[in-house]
Amino acid sequence: MFLSQTFAALADPNRQKIIKCLKRSELPVSAIAQNLDITLATLSHHLDILRRADLVSSRREGRQIFYELNLSVADELLEGVAKMFKTGK
Repeated sequence: MFLSQTFAALADPNRQKIIKCLKRSELPVSAIAQNLDITLATLSHHLDILRRADLVSSRREGRQIFYELNLSVADELLEGVAKMFKTGK
Protein backbone atom coordinates (compact mmCIF):
# COMPACT_ATOMS: atom_id res chain seq x y z
CA MET A 1 0.00 0.00 0.00
CA PHE A 2 2.82 2.40 0.85
CA LEU A 3 4.35 2.46 -2.64
CA SER A 4 1.05 2.64 -4.51
CA GLN A 5 -0.22 5.54 -2.38
CA THR A 6 3.09 7.34 -2.73
CA PHE A 7 3.26 6.86 -6.49
CA ALA A 8 -0.34 8.02 -6.83
CA ALA A 9 0.52 11.17 -4.88
CA LEU A 10 3.56 11.79 -7.07
CA ALA A 11 1.73 11.14 -10.35
CA ASP A 12 0.37 14.67 -10.67
CA PRO A 13 2.67 17.29 -12.31
CA ASN A 14 1.61 19.99 -9.82
CA ARG A 15 2.52 17.77 -6.88
CA GLN A 16 5.86 17.06 -8.52
CA LYS A 17 6.46 20.82 -8.73
CA ILE A 18 5.57 21.18 -5.05
CA ILE A 19 8.10 18.47 -4.15
CA LYS A 20 10.76 20.26 -6.24
CA CYS A 21 10.03 23.52 -4.40
CA LEU A 22 10.39 21.82 -1.04
CA LYS A 23 13.61 20.02 -1.99
CA ARG A 24 15.62 23.10 -1.08
CA SER A 25 13.94 24.12 2.16
CA GLU A 26 10.79 24.44 4.19
CA LEU A 27 8.40 26.99 2.66
CA PRO A 28 5.17 28.76 3.59
CA VAL A 29 2.13 28.12 1.40
CA SER A 30 2.45 31.62 -0.11
CA ALA A 31 5.97 30.86 -1.40
CA ILE A 32 4.87 27.52 -2.86
CA ALA A 33 1.95 29.25 -4.58
CA GLN A 34 4.30 31.69 -6.31
CA ASN A 35 5.91 28.75 -8.14
CA LEU A 36 2.65 27.28 -9.42
CA ASP A 37 -0.10 28.53 -11.70
CA ILE A 38 -3.02 27.18 -9.62
CA THR A 39 -5.51 28.58 -7.13
CA LEU A 40 -4.84 28.43 -3.39
CA ALA A 41 -7.73 26.00 -3.01
CA THR A 42 -6.17 23.66 -5.56
CA LEU A 43 -2.77 24.04 -3.90
CA SER A 44 -4.31 23.12 -0.54
CA HIS A 45 -5.84 20.02 -2.12
CA HIS A 46 -2.48 18.94 -3.55
CA LEU A 47 -0.69 19.59 -0.26
CA ASP A 48 -3.33 17.52 1.55
CA ILE A 49 -2.70 14.58 -0.80
CA LEU A 50 1.05 14.87 -0.27
CA ARG A 51 0.54 15.09 3.50
CA ARG A 52 -1.73 12.01 3.55
CA ALA A 53 0.95 10.12 1.61
CA ASP A 54 3.38 11.33 4.31
CA LEU A 55 5.60 12.97 1.70
CA VAL A 56 5.36 16.38 3.35
CA SER A 57 4.79 17.61 6.86
CA SER A 58 3.41 20.93 8.02
CA ARG A 59 3.65 23.26 10.97
CA ARG A 60 1.80 26.43 11.84
CA GLU A 61 3.60 29.61 12.79
CA GLY A 62 1.11 32.34 13.55
CA ARG A 63 -1.16 32.63 10.54
CA GLN A 64 1.22 30.88 8.14
CA ILE A 65 1.54 27.17 7.47
CA PHE A 66 4.99 25.93 6.51
CA TYR A 67 5.57 22.72 4.59
CA GLU A 68 8.68 20.62 4.31
CA LEU A 69 9.64 17.47 2.50
CA ASN A 70 9.57 14.36 4.67
CA LEU A 71 13.01 13.00 3.80
CA SER A 72 12.62 9.76 5.76
CA VAL A 73 9.64 8.79 3.59
CA ALA A 74 11.54 9.78 0.46
CA ASP A 75 14.36 7.50 1.58
CA GLU A 76 11.91 4.65 2.20
CA LEU A 77 10.42 5.20 -1.25
CA LEU A 78 13.81 4.98 -2.91
CA GLU A 79 14.65 1.87 -0.92
CA GLY A 80 11.34 0.24 -1.91
CA VAL A 81 11.87 1.02 -5.58
CA ALA A 82 15.42 -0.34 -5.44
CA LYS A 83 14.12 -3.59 -3.91
CA MET A 84 11.54 -3.91 -6.69
CA PHE A 85 14.25 -3.83 -9.32
CA LYS A 86 16.87 -5.82 -7.46
CA THR A 87 17.90 -8.96 -9.30
CA GLY A 88 19.20 -12.13 -7.77
CA LYS A 89 17.98 -14.86 -5.49
